[in-house]
Amino acid sequence: MERIRLTTAQALVKFLNEQYVDFGSGPERFVEGVFTVFGHGNVLGLGQALQESPGELKVYQGRNEQGMVHAATAFAKQSRRRRIMACTASVGPGSANMLTAAATATANQIPVLLLPGDTFATRQPDPVLQQMEHTYNLSITVNDAFKAVSKYWDRICRPEQLMSALLNAMRVLTDQADTGAVTIALPQDVQGEAWDYPADFFRRRVHKIARRLPHPDEIEAAAELIAGKQRPLLVCGGGVRYSDAGAALRSFAEKFAIPFGETQAGKSAVASDFAYNLGGLGVTGNGCANALAAEADLVIGAGTRFTDFTTGSKSLFAHPGVEFVTLNASPYHAAKLDALAVVCDAAEGLKALSVALEERGYRSAYADEITEAKQAWAAERARLASIEYRAGDAAEAVQGDEPAPFVPEIAGHLDEKLPEYAEVLNTSLTQTQVLAIINELIPQDAIAIGAAGSLPGDMQRMWESSVPDTYHMEYGFSCMGYEIAGALGIKLAEPEREVYALVGDGSYQMMHSELVTSLQENKKINVLLLDNAGFGCINNLQMEQGLDSMATEFRRRGADGQLSGELMHIDYAASAAGYGVETFRAATAEQLRSALEAARKSEKSTLIDIKVLPKTMTHGYGAWWHVGVAEVSGKESVQAAYGQILSGLEKARSY
Repeated sequence: MERIRLTTAQALVKFLNEQYVDFGSGPERFVEGVFTVFGHGNVLGLGQALQESPGELKVYQGRNEQGMVHAATAFAKQSRRRRIMACTASVGPGSANMLTAAATATANQIPVLLLPGDTFATRQPDPVLQQMEHTYNLSITVNDAFKAVSKYWDRICRPEQLMSALLNAMRVLTDQADTGAVTIALPQDVQGEAWDYPADFFRRRVHKIARRLPHPDEIEAAAELIAGKQRPLLVCGGGVRYSDAGAALRSFAEKFAIPFGETQAGKSAVASDFAYNLGGLGVTGNGCANALAAEADLVIGAGTRFTDFTTGSKSLFAHPGVEFVTLNASPYHAAKLDALAVVCDAAEGLKALSVALEERGYRSAYADEITEAKQAWAAERARLASIEYRAGDAAEAVQGDEPAPFVPEIAGHLDEKLPEYAEVLNTSLTQTQVLAIINELIPQDAIAIGAAGSLPGDMQRMWESSVPDTYHMEYGFSCMGYEIAGALGIKLAEPEREVYALVGDGSYQMMHSELVTSLQENKKINVLLLDNAGFGCINNLQMEQGLDSMATEFRRRGADGQLSGELMHIDYAASAAGYGVETFRAATAEQLRSALEAARKSEKSTLIDIKVLPKTMTHGYGAWWHVGVAEVSGKESVQAAYGQILSGLEKARSY
């Protein structure tokens, strides 16, 4: 057998260069490149291999280890899990910085390959720089923490172990039912150790991603169940997008007159203006989808995990006789809500189910309800888009006499504080108005990305997508800091499109370092920063459940010793300008429109610092969310909130 003498790191790089996937249209390169933040734990081993013989792998310089993994995750997500990036960091804090992003990838079932440096396998220099010592077990390192957030984990203590580890890594990275972060820890001494590897190990491998076909018995059972129902509702999840099932879903809905609601991951699989697309569903859903969901006698899940936001903590689907059918490549997810599970690729399942229902001559009993619900929501969306603050009118803060969209439970706080917000932020813009303007003015094929705070809820409700795969929301983990790094990953995946990161001021403060990488790589991204002077989403939650505002607004410490002083005014445009980003400021609708036009013409990354009034987001629309309210409290408002939780639980499913 022919053998090649290589270091462990060299063998790793050579192997990654020969991995391809085939989704039915021919082989495509699987590993596009490697994000790096080099340190003593990886620069001399893996760094040497990437410098001398990178092959086709492109090396990207990250600024923050968490940020670069977010970029890699967004790259794979936007590539519909058909291309990935690897990420390498040094031992200790460098590796630990990747943990949050690894969890984000795994929660969203997005493949990413993590290659953290590790302590010495020989233990000769122990404790090496940045080593965490455990007196009861010397084999434990920081990288053991990745076990909880990885779908596959391994540590290479001998060069020959690399072969089985990499084959298993590829198995999981290409698994459409159960993929996520894959972690292979690389002790820094082993990275440089050589071994005579079989040449055959480095042959080209094409991993065929076969669409899982549904079992005929499961299709027949599902068709029989659907045929006996009058008002079914489809749920379009992320699996619809990953399996390119948008056309199949559209055809299915139209053929049988079955409306569908979108999850955050499923949104933009089908155009928003399609007759049977109700839009966002659940806790962050709209009034249209949630109203029909409450009356549905059957829920057909397509590629969804049925998270608590989608199901309203299992209370949204309120019909007394409601039953569930789920099409999912994962048996685990397919069985949720005690559903009739059809384990399959979403596209193949919808096609097979369509044939079975056609044979039965099925069509739902909906008459004008779908059209009427969509028209009602269109009117509400238009109202939300038109809201603008008028100084001296804090009680209403709207045009005309329509009720304000602000959170009703905190209206008293709003009336008291809104003039202060308007004065300090020097703005008349409301968040719903801003989103409507952005949605109107950016190119139709541009990709909008978000992740955390109040923006995902407002966007799932209000954002309209006319081009497939233009809505990119990380909401499986709702990780603050994903937005800007993710925008870079999307731009690397689709360099010909404009990419807009919609991010709150809290998330921007959490992480924006990969803006520098976007400039370095000449990959233009546009950051739309909505500054409402705090963690507005959690401030709302805090106050809705009977508490006072505490440490969720960006206030200076007051005379009472608490964070109750004046609001902070932060110039985010100035911070980004220091990196070399082209920046703009907007506090009026006219300024925002002008800034969006200028940003579109720019040839480098941009940031628009948009000042928006707090409490001007959407809220509610009929979905309940189970949160952990204190059972014992001296505040009547908290006691009342706990009573509401008990009331909600009485109406929700237990499992």
